[in-house]
Amino acid sequence: MTSARTTSSRSRSATRDKLFQAAVTLIAEQGFSSTTVEEIAERAGVAKGTVYYNFASKTELFEELLRHGVELLTADLRQAAGRAEERGGSRVDALDAMVRAGLVFIDHYPAFTQLYVAELWRTGRAWNDTLLMVRQEAVAVVESVLRAGVAEGELSEEIDIQLTAAALVGMVLVAALDWKAFQPERSLEDVHAALSLLLQGRVAGHPR
Repeated sequence: MTSARTTSSRSRSATRDKLFQAAVTLIAEQGFSSTTVEEIAERAGVAKGTVYYNFASKTELFEELLRHGVELLTADLRQAAGRAEERGGSRVDALDAMVRAGLVFIDHYPAFTQLYVAELWRTGRAWNDTLLMVRQEAVAVVESVLRAGVAEGELSEEIDIQLTAAALVGMVLVAALDWKAFQPERSLEDVHAALSLLLQGRVAGHPR
């Protein structure tokens, strides 16, 4: 019984992942209103009824898509900071590790990132509250590292923690989108090195 439930759970999770990937690609290409459930099902390789079995509506699918994507990013940021700390790195090292983790995430999910940034500027959407909530969860990971750095004397007490955290997350998102759209010939390591210099100079107060 337990084995059957585990298999069923994995199967549903795999189906939802396929629906997420199909939806984010289509909506990034042609917009939410122009994307139909039929198109999402066709792109995912499932029946239309499967979409409604997993999600009550296209709006719910999109809301869960945003939540799922940002939660993945948040987990990656948290893990990157944790690994930096385990290696005995500084708080700035942790921030730098998160910058790289953000770039890796965007490199893997460019369509989602494009969609996420676009939705941040839109108002009156059914999922605005969800979007703001999950965004804050991602920014809060950066805030915690900044706060620790200030408390330990590594970073200046003059830093506006909330705004700086939002600026760092925004820097990675916008720089990565520019990289993908206008400078695709550059490597991830090259882009990370450029942002790392900016981080070291502005947040740490000096280049290494």
